[in-house]
Amino acid sequence: MRYMLIVKATPQSEAGEFPPDAERMFAEMAEFNNELIAAGVMLDGAGLQPSKAGKRIRFEGRGNTFVTDGPFAETKELISGYWILECKDMDEALSWARKVPFVEGELELRPFFEPEAFEGLVSDEVMEQEKGWREAQRERALKAQA
Repeated sequence: MRYMLIVKATPQSEAGEFPPDAERMFAEMAEFNNELIAAGVMLDGAGLQPSKAGKRIRFEGRGNTFVTDGPFAETKELISGYWILECKDMDEALSWARKVPFVEGELELRPFFEPEAFEGLVSDEVMEQEKGWREAQRERALKAQA
């Protein structure tokens, strides 16, 4: 099962600043990422630029979109990075989350909806197509890590 491990933004990350010990932090993060990759758990992961570099797209009816430029208020509702993990269950994903080499900060761990969750709601053809997309994404992630 896939999980997203979400790194919550901080005022510092929203300002586009790295901590004073950034060199050590990046080295520890690289070590952690390599451990995830070696265990075959990490499918993807990245840090995100501050929200001032982003846009929000709001929909109000089909074809009616409104774009708002960042930055966005409420840092506590923003994310600054993520990992996509493939684990056997929530307990395994949580054990990896506890190993993230943060001194402070906050993470959120959430499972993905997998194709099986939509059985009975979509056709078998759509289910198989979705499973094929997921497998292709997984294969690309594994090749990129090799």
